[in-house]
Amino acid sequence: MIPMDKLEQIRGRFEFLEAKLAAGVESGEIAALSREYAELKPVVEEIDAYRDTLREIEAAQAMLDDPEMAGLAREELETLQARLPELEHAVRLSLLPRDKADARPAILEIRAGTGGEEAALFAADLLRMYQRYAEARGWKVEVVEATATELGGYREVVANVTGQNVFARLKFESGVHRVQRVPETESGGRIHTSAATVAVLPEAEEVDIQIDPNDLRIDTMRASGAGGQHVNTTDSAVRITHVPTGIVVISSEKSQHQNRAIAMQVLRARLFDMERARADADRAANRKAQVGSGDRSERIRTYNFPQGRVTDHRIGLTLYKLDQVMAGDLDEIIDALIAEVQANRLAELDA
Repeated sequence: MIPMDKLEQIRGRFEFLEAKLAAGVESGEIAALSREYAELKPVVEEIDAYRDTLREIEAAQAMLDDPEMAGLAREELETLQARLPELEHAVRLSLLPRDKADARPAILEIRAGTGGEEAALFAADLLRMYQRYAEARGWKVEVVEATATELGGYREVVANVTGQNVFARLKFESGVHRVQRVPETESGGRIHTSAATVAVLPEAEEVDIQIDPNDLRIDTMRASGAGGQHVNTTDSAVRITHVPTGIVVISSEKSQHQNRAIAMQVLRARLFDMERARADADRAANRKAQVGSGDRSERIRTYNFPQGRVTDHRIGLTLYKLDQVMAGDLDEIIDALIAEVQANRLAELDA
């Protein structure tokens, strides 16, 4: 049973926010209060559904003493009591601590790993997969930096993904993705194994990460892209090195001013990700609660083309729908990962 006093506290806070927003607040407060209100609203809806059902159960139990209503009351009780565990589970899930970065946009980085040109082609396939997934969810994907190969693959590609709850859905994609298939470059028909690494970072704001300008080394250089699109134009590419960490970010769009802004955006995201990873490591008592935590060296998924099979190794999920997954149908995998994380966290609370 969920402590009712805790539910009352949440309901009281929600009503306070509702009244304050209705009365009008200063512009400096409205963003924070509106955000908290929006976060609490679905929680309160789950709480209300749970409490209403408890009241209906009490009312039905009281009707058992009335001979004329006892039969109807027993039927209603059976229905209500069958529904109660699901409602209680929904409330407990809504009370789990939320990752404050879940609602943020994300920086998506894909790098070819072992496998040469085939790995670069697979990196391009992964980018298309995420682009299609984003399109289906109404998100926007903007490639901000890419190193292309002659056959149309990517040695490295960085994209900005914006939309609703982007990081909440994509954060489980961080890790090593392995592909098993006959490469386009293979004439003998042999199956090769290649890999690409995916990193998903929550977009950071300036208030999240304070960067000392003295810690930066900024270089401009001649931009070069696939097909020579920037060659012999201007020295517009920007490379920013964060000296304390050794992180290097390069952006090579046509505008040097735009490049600096993009590079700083990616740098902030990487530094913010480092801080989050350090905090997670300090808090985590075990690895069970960290499914999808973003360990870049962890092999998380295998895409087997000959068998049309996708396997997520973290949760032992295998789907024989490779074509649909590569076309951006990722919800079944991501939903299963979220459910696993939630189950682990609930188990920790019950321990």
